[in-house]
Amino acid sequence: MSDFEDKVNKFFDTEDDTAMFDPDDIEQNKMTALFSYLSWLVIIPILTAPNSNYARFHANQGLILAIVEVVLGVFFSLMSFMPFVGWIFALMSIPVSLFCFGLSIFGIINAVNGKAKKLPLVGNIIILK
Repeated sequence: MSDFEDKVNKFFDTEDDTAMFDPDDIEQNKMTALFSYLSWLVIIPILTAPNSNYARFHANQGLILAIVEVVLGVFFSLMSFMPFVGWIFALMSIPVSLFCFGLSIFGIINAVNGKAKKLPLVGNIIILK
């Protein structure tokens, strides 16, 4: 395995809290939890599975990611209007958007597979308890 692959694997090797959740809760709410990572569809698990700790875990992760995406989107949009260097910010927004998309895919895969792994970088932030 290359050095790059090792770094990627280490980056995505985040804390796994799956053992903290009831297996029946996980099984019943896998599909609901995947909506957590589809931007503002995070509202679906919040409203449809309010008593599911598993769905709430993923809703928290997805809500944080959605907020980060909006904040970064606004930042890069505003900065792209700067004279002379705005194009740099416009170009920088592409890999940042792809990175957020990758985190969403990571979250969806974990939710559907019944895992409660935290997202890299933002996974330790708790908004929903």
